[in-house]
Amino acid sequence: METKKPENIDEYIGGFPNDVQEILEKVRMTIQKAAPDAKEKISYSMPAFEQNGIVVYFAAFKNHIGLYALPSGHEAFAEELSKYKSGKGSVQFPLKEKMPYDLITKIVKFRVKQNLEKAKKK
Repeated sequence: METKKPENIDEYIGGFPNDVQEILEKVRMTIQKAAPDAKEKISYSMPAFEQNGIVVYFAAFKNHIGLYALPSGHEAFAEELSKYKSGKGSVQFPLKEKMPYDLITKIVKFRVKQNLEKAKKK
C-alpha cells in the first residue's frame, strides 16, 4: 500500500487518530501564536514553520510528538528539555504526558529571533 505524502499541514494532521490530531493542532496553534509571520510548509514529510529559514519542525509518532528546533533551539533550552528524551536537534514529548506548550512557545520565539539576527547579518 502506498501512502500519499501530505501536501500541507492540514493533510498531515488529518492522517492521525482524533486524540493525536487535537494535540497536533494545539502544537500548531502554539507555534503560529509564537511566530505569527512564519509560513507553514511540509518539509522532510513533516510540518515546518519557516521565517528567514526553518524555525521548527514537528511530527507525531506512536508514543510522542517530536519537536525539531535544530541544535541551537535545543542547546538554549537544554535544562528545561533535560527531562525529555532528546537528540542533537530533536526532543520527544510523550503523548501520555501534558504537552509543554509554554516551553514550545519559548523555543519558537528564540528560533524566530535567531533567524532574524542571521538574516540581518546577510
